[in-house]
Amino acid sequence: MDDKEVILTKEGYEKLEKELNYRKTEKRAEVADRIKVALGFGDLSENSEYDEAKTAQAENESKIAELEEQIRHAKIIDEKDIDTETVQVGNRVKVLDMEFDEKVEYTIVGSTEVNLAENKISNESPLGAALLGAKKNEIVEVNAPGGVMKYKILSIKK
Repeated sequence: MDDKEVILTKEGYEKLEKELNYRKTEKRAEVADRIKVALGFGDLSENSEYDEAKTAQAENESKIAELEEQIRHAKIIDEKDIDTETVQVGNRVKVLDMEFDEKVEYTIVGSTEVNLAENKISNESPLGAALLGAKKNEIVEVNAPGGVMKYKILSIKK
């Protein structure tokens, strides 16, 4: 990972810290136990349980390093710095999809907090990037794989 700033809400930062703590404590201990049990099965050259446990250990350590890097480069968005004049990271934005005449509300978040099930979209996504800096009643155009899509901003909230 490069030294790119990781934009996070306070909630997103706390979630990363919680996951990092879990992986350093509970997950490490769980994987170590799996390795210890697998070692008891004898010959390591034909021991698939040992191979799987070592792979799980490597994946966990890799994820720990990734989380530490994200936390190290985190820029936490202060809610009091968020206004509702223009769209910015941390805002909830209600838009009208002009092609389908459908209203949708999105929360603009940093790329590590994306959750499409909760309509949390990245500030780096095509739609998120198009919305940034726009004002209420403004129409933004998004270059999507299916062509240009237009959205009218109906409201901007914290």
